[in-house]
Amino acid sequence: MISGPGKRLPAHLLLGAFLLIAALAAAADSARAEAARARTVHFGGRAVQVPPGYRVVRVAPGSHACVRLDRRVVYLGGPSAEQRCPAGPLLGKRRAIVIGAGGGRISGDSRALSGVARLRGAALARALARGALSRARTGAAHGSRARASRAIATASVGGSIFTGLGFDTCATPSTSAMAAWGESPFRGVGIYIGGENSACAQPNLSSSWVSAQTTAGWHLIPTYVGLQATTSSCGSCAKMTAVAAASQGQAAAEDAVADATAIGIGAGSPIYFDMESYSPTTSATTAVLTFLEAWTNTLHALGYQSGVYSSGGSGIADLGRQVGSGRPLPDDIWIAEWNNQENTLSPVVPSTAWANHQRIHQYRGGHNDTYGGVTINIDSDYVDGATVGLGTPPVGESDPIGSLELTGAPAKGQVRVKGWALDPDAPTEALAINVVVGGREGQKGVETYELGQIANQARPDVALTHKVAGPNHGFDTSLVTIKSGPQPICVYALNVALGGNRLLGCKTTTIPVAITLSGLRATRSGIAVNVTCEFPSGTECPGHLGLRTTFRVVTPRRRKPPRIHSVTRSIGQRTFHLKGASWHRFVLPLTTGGRQLLTERGRLRTQLIASIPGGRRTAGVPLESAAARRQTAREAR
Repeated sequence: MISGPGKRLPAHLLLGAFLLIAALAAAADSARAEAARARTVHFGGRAVQVPPGYRVVRVAPGSHACVRLDRRVVYLGGPSAEQRCPAGPLLGKRRAIVIGAGGGRISGDSRALSGVARLRGAALARALARGALSRARTGAAHGSRARASRAIATASVGGSIFTGLGFDTCATPSTSAMAAWGESPFRGVGIYIGGENSACAQPNLSSSWVSAQTTAGWHLIPTYVGLQATTSSCGSCAKMTAVAAASQGQAAAEDAVADATAIGIGAGSPIYFDMESYSPTTSATTAVLTFLEAWTNTLHALGYQSGVYSSGGSGIADLGRQVGSGRPLPDDIWIAEWNNQENTLSPVVPSTAWANHQRIHQYRGGHNDTYGGVTINIDSDYVDGATVGLGTPPVGESDPIGSLELTGAPAKGQVRVKGWALDPDAPTEALAINVVVGGREGQKGVETYELGQIANQARPDVALTHKVAGPNHGFDTSLVTIKSGPQPICVYALNVALGGNRLLGCKTTTIPVAITLSGLRATRSGIAVNVTCEFPSGTECPGHLGLRTTFRVVTPRRRKPPRIHSVTRSIGQRTFHLKGASWHRFVLPLTTGGRQLLTERGRLRTQLIASIPGGRRTAGVPLESAAARRQTAREAR
């Protein structure tokens, strides 16, 4: 009611007005007090106000410092391409403020810094990659309309099945680091594309990075770290709520698809939800299953495959108990069980569930690995499931696609290779395969074996993701090699039309040394030995025999105990040439120095070394001089 002239306001209205004025005054006093507690630092030619309770960390260009978005920190300088973060995801609500090198503001928490929009998922990653956000828009909506408005990559890659070793690490490695790790046994890599609890800055993650890595033969495992279980082990994470679990799961899937699309990961690809370990109480389990059901249904509606990462003791066990219940389940599961077993078996998952190339096993937790001079802290995975692989390349200019899945040594001097390959320019043709033992094509000392058009075996799984090509693109064959010992095995698919050949992958395999030694005995002038080459008949088997001895030398010293040290000398050597499946008895005479050493010492402990390319066999034999043999005979009488 509005009062008229000459009327007095009721007492309760006067009291209400007084209380409102007092509250406004208190709020103003609180704001002034908070402003007084804030401080100002200077960076990039401008003043930056630091909110109360925030630390300031200066990040130098090229620094390895890990920029963590879950901490109350103002980072002066964006994360570098070579930042070093722990392997697992950095979890927690986004609180950090990142000031780019150009002075622009990038924030992980809209409430922390006035005038800076809260950026989520891939949007934050892209902003961090640019290093500055000169005019951040405020009040950005977080609904589906805002997610749909994100920039879409001009090209995209889709899903593919991959079987082999992989790794995951919190901060996406740089392009140069990925190139260095091309010599590693890994061909799968987990990447964190977004989510409310994904607290690792991603300056490297972009559509060009995705395109470059899939073109190089890497298989990506996109991972989204959204709301966690109500009983999650992550104390600082944003949690789901039981009453809203379905709508929250749907929103997470919509946001994840927007994040994936923005970096060129297209329809048909899997996206794995990272559900960290939690206490599986009845209410928590119900909320998680409801959330993940909505996640799966929404991803399917948007054309993507659904994946879930979780620990064997919580999320995976809860999903495993739903098999056969009729509840919609994810297409793929990613099992965290650190048992160092390179397989996808798990006691909490029925053997018949997710059995058609639908599993990943994280078998080892955070540790450092180094390849090509680059060290990354990683979790290790065995992958046999959906990943992101190559999409459709330009017509007439595409290289072959495929994967090297397995290498082995079925017998001495033999190598087995297994995988698949096809050329998008001629998708139904069988491709020729080259195998290089000892390294990559063109490197010194390698052996190249041209196997012809052997990529013609049935692979129904390939047909599922490349329907036009059909199923006949697998290969599984063995070949004879003169190499032995630990050897990198690299496999190439030969291009049919325009473009170049494709390196399908390299894996290190130990090839048993294909020679044996027998009948070893000393002679008057040296040693005799039978050398057998176990290569197949007709194969060249070049090698070298060497004899060495190690003995002690005592050096007297004045007023000090004598110095005793070991000396190793070569006392005989020769080359040999055998054919496969043959043997020969060789006599290896002692050198002049060897005969003199034997005469001086009477007895020598020696080691015979028979070497062929890549490996060797050894055997020990004692030698005695003529005088020593006579002395031994006298002592025996």
